[in-house]
Amino acid sequence: MFSAEQSCWFVRKVICWRAAASIAWAVLLLPPITAVFVILSRFSLLHPIQTISECLFLLTSASAIFSLILLCGVILMVGFLNLEYYTVIPTIACSKIALLGQLLHPRQFLSSLAHCIMGIIVAWCCAITIGGRYETLAYPLPQSDGSDSSPQMCLNEYHLILLLAGAFVGFSHSLLGVIHNMNYVSFHTVQQYKYLRFKGSLPLVVKCSATQALYSVRNYMVVYFFLGYIPKAWICKTLNLHLNSSAHPLDSIAGLLDLSLLYHLWISASFLLFTWHITLLLFRIFVTEVYSFPVQSTFTEDAHQCLPKVLTDKQPMILKFLALQDLALLSQHSPSRRCEVFSLSQPGGHPHNWNAISKECLSLLADLTQRLVAYHDTVATNGRAKSLSTGSERKTSSETSVTSGTEDLMSPRPSILLKTPASVFARSVVGGPQSPLTAPFTPDLDSPFASPALRRLTAPVEQCSPWFGTVQSPHIMRRGPKLWSTSTDSQVNGSPLSSPASVPSPKQEPSKPSLLAQFLQNRKEQVKNFLAKRVLIMYLFNKLPEASSQALFADSQAHIWALEGLSYLVQASFSEDQFGVVQTTLPTILSCMLVLQEAVDRHFKLPHASSKPVRSTGSMGDSTYKTLRFALRATLKTAIYRITTTFGDHLNAVQMSAEHRKRLQQFLEYKE
Repeated sequence: MFSAEQSCWFVRKVICWRAAASIAWAVLLLPPITAVFVILSRFSLLHPIQTISECLFLLTSASAIFSLILLCGVILMVGFLNLEYYTVIPTIACSKIALLGQLLHPRQFLSSLAHCIMGIIVAWCCAITIGGRYETLAYPLPQSDGSDSSPQMCLNEYHLILLLAGAFVGFSHSLLGVIHNMNYVSFHTVQQYKYLRFKGSLPLVVKCSATQALYSVRNYMVVYFFLGYIPKAWICKTLNLHLNSSAHPLDSIAGLLDLSLLYHLWISASFLLFTWHITLLLFRIFVTEVYSFPVQSTFTEDAHQCLPKVLTDKQPMILKFLALQDLALLSQHSPSRRCEVFSLSQPGGHPHNWNAISKECLSLLADLTQRLVAYHDTVATNGRAKSLSTGSERKTSSETSVTSGTEDLMSPRPSILLKTPASVFARSVVGGPQSPLTAPFTPDLDSPFASPALRRLTAPVEQCSPWFGTVQSPHIMRRGPKLWSTSTDSQVNGSPLSSPASVPSPKQEPSKPSLLAQFLQNRKEQVKNFLAKRVLIMYLFNKLPEASSQALFADSQAHIWALEGLSYLVQASFSEDQFGVVQTTLPTILSCMLVLQEAVDRHFKLPHASSKPVRSTGSMGDSTYKTLRFALRATLKTAIYRITTTFGDHLNAVQMSAEHRKRLQQFLEYKE
């Protein structure tokens, strides 16, 4: 086990330097961007030559140089925030209340405050650059009687409205960053040079900056129209300034319809967002650049930097993702490095490199399979939280549900059984020791959203009742303790079905809850019923349609690379593996892929899982995580086909269960 200092070597030696390089390029691009902003803010069609000469004079003035230094400081701060808040696994809110919790998080509050301050600084630099009526916060108002007394200092509302616009745009940018996952860093499928990626993304950055600035200015105008008097009064009282009664106030319809003011607000907001978006784009390009890890090292002190060791590290996640990306690339394009993966250790002759790589990849795939089984089992039982008399029984029921689903997926089953989790069809003897309170796809009776009529219809019937064991309606049947599991087990074992009377039913006295527990349970039900009748509560707590499925596959980029790396290495081992190290784990690899294939197919049969979301092109937020589940399904099927087309009929000699062999035969015959 390596120390924490060794596990963070990648952040110190690679990530920090890449972030510094992205910030340096953003600073170098700042002067030409500022020059374009000066030209656009001062350009005049009637006097083009005079405008260009004024712009050149302004760019060489002391105020412009000082503004450029402040803008460089803002770029450094934006780059630091990008490095602090970036993630390779997006945070997906499954409900409105979860998204609200992210927006109100203290860490997000600090980020929003920092963006507001930086927005004010950039807006002040824009006001100095534009000049004219925006240049100063206060101006002297000469006395009307012509006396020599000191003139009154009046508030320049044009300067104030520009500063507040910078704060508002910065705050909006911070909130939109959370909503659109702007801190999410994705990896491109097609590898390109950094310059080509930057050149291809530049039009999108310009479009997103201009569009977001337009919407931000629109929203800001509405807010300033209703609340603009508050900052004006506060500034005047704090700085002992006066309002010019002869000037039109800007928090009125006549003041806000000034086209020149609207244009300067929009061009300043576009400049602010463009510099921040450029910094973010450069950070994404530099951080996701391919890094080549050595497969094996000659020196012991560098062993923690080798690919087999790096793959097992859990933190930082960027290190694991880049290692998996490198594994996928070397498995496709590097025969010399593949030979190192297939090599044996000296002395000893053990395939340590292959064992470590394959073990980690299979562990990732098995983890995703278990998550899919647990999610499907929860959806199949309508996400019920069983309300039993004790907490231990509730825990036992949930654990039994997940375990049974996993065993059902991981073990071979006869073809006569349905391919659904065993927990869906698990129904026990009435009063038995293992009685989960779930029926196949039954509604949640304990939910506050279940109607009283539904509770009466699904309430258990006493055995002494004349309705017990008889048909009450064409849709509702009350029977004795006849089990789906009994019928299923009989089919598996080949024995005839047993009657309900032959099933032993041990009598156990149910433990009665205490008076305090009953009182708390009743109060809990009352609160749930009260909140369920409120539309706002329902709106906040209802789950978003596709969010749960997107959150389930949020880190699937790692599984995609694991599948590509394993499949390409297995394909190359057909001709390059001289010692046959891959053949020992080939049955495990095939079984793991087939089990995952079955779990993925089962997931896509659920509602909202197969509907593709519309990609938003008007934001800098990366929405590729919304389609990761489709990329994973395609990659998984391609990986299995890659192995079957390479080995062909040789796979018939591989030991596997009858169920997996039948599924594999479908791929061999190109029927999947």
